[in-house]
Amino acid sequence: MSLTLYIGNKNYSSWSFRPWLAMKATNIPFEEVFIPIYTDAKDKQRLLDVSPAGKVPILVDGEVTVWDSIAIIEYLAEKFPQARLWPQDSALRAHARAISAEMHGGFGSLRRECGMNIHRPIRAKALSEEARENIARVQEIWTDCCKRYGEAGPFLFGTFSAADAMYAPVVHRFRTYDIEVTPPVRAYMDTMLVHPAFAQWTAEALAETLMIERFEAD
Repeated sequence: MSLTLYIGNKNYSSWSFRPWLAMKATNIPFEEVFIPIYTDAKDKQRLLDVSPAGKVPILVDGEVTVWDSIAIIEYLAEKFPQARLWPQDSALRAHARAISAEMHGGFGSLRRECGMNIHRPIRAKALSEEARENIARVQEIWTDCCKRYGEAGPFLFGTFSAADAMYAPVVHRFRTYDIEVTPPVRAYMDTMLVHPAFAQWTAEALAETLMIERFEAD
């Protein structure tokens, strides 16, 4: 039975973006089901009918249902070892998981103040000190990874991995809010922006017409 990934609006749903990109970039076949987020009770019930968490993303594999981006990615890594979602080397794998967990559980100010909104015109905005600290930490992570593993390729751990999928929405946030970045960070962002799967999500997000007013306030 094929996998089914339930996702929200591509323009806004950063959490949906992560497993979708991980699967597309590593050629894991799946069916995509779109359920609008933050719309009405009917759509909320559709999510609850699939997962008790009632949030996207949700992966369904036969009798198995997995929700939460990083849990989905871990499930996929086990089911499809040939996809090499995590680095093969144990030390690199631990590093990749550590920064992915940091992304999953942190950077709250950056998330709140620079929500993913791909069709938003590129322009800067005033940010809190906490958000600027988040931005500095992300740049530190990316720069360190590219310095350590850059000889193996242009992604965080050389070749594309789950860590790149976990940080993918931040690439859009840095672009959309015109964040000033260092040359190594810009090079990494450029690598991600032209990746075919990343570019596909971006194009499909830009084609969406459904807008959520509360995410358009700035």
